[in-house]
Amino acid sequence: MRLLLIRHGESMGNVDPAIHRHTADHAIPLSPRGREQARTAGEHIARFFEARHGEVRPHVRLWTSPYRRTRETADGIAEVARDWITDRREHVLLCEQQFGLFDGIPDEELPSLFPHEWAHYRKQERFEGRFWARYPLGESRFDVATRVYQAFGSFQRDLEQGVRDHVVVCHGVTLRAFLMMWCHLTPEWFEAEPNPHNCAIRLLEEGRDHGYLFEGFPRE
Repeated sequence: MRLLLIRHGESMGNVDPAIHRHTADHAIPLSPRGREQARTAGEHIARFFEARHGEVRPHVRLWTSPYRRTRETADGIAEVARDWITDRREHVLLCEQQFGLFDGIPDEELPSLFPHEWAHYRKQERFEGRFWARYPLGESRFDVATRVYQAFGSFQRDLEQGVRDHVVVCHGVTLRAFLMMWCHLTPEWFEAEPNPHNCAIRLLEEGRDHGYLFEGFPRE
């Protein structure tokens, strides 16, 4: 099985975090630059499959998180790589980490708005490590890894039906959690691994991590 894991393009939340004050995380769109990044990622994906398959057209399934910014990234990829993408599906388990009570609030405001909850979270983070610390009413990175693992059955069923090539558009923490669980890596690896840039493309093939085919776009 071959998987291309992609972080979404630059979102309006990356450009201006204040958007989180009035827009739910799942509804935040790509920025204009993010839409261009998605099309560039599509070009890289098309070249990759052309180099691998030549004139042969395999069944390539495009999977995406149901968030607006991942859907729009998938739109850009599918537009450019339409000769290669066979079909498209969504998987709710590929969504972003849930930040719960703290969602959309700048870190510097948390101690005053939620002093007890913030103190509890910081205690967990110091004592257990960030991987294990759970946001109030939200998820820890451990929780993200657990639910991403639950999605693997969908990819296994695809393989049994002859679908060997997958393009998976998700989020930075989700991408690292996917890679960690797929390749049997450790929480220590997860914490040491930097978050990918927007539209970075990472190749997993036959159970092995082959690194980034495209490093993506660093924040400006």
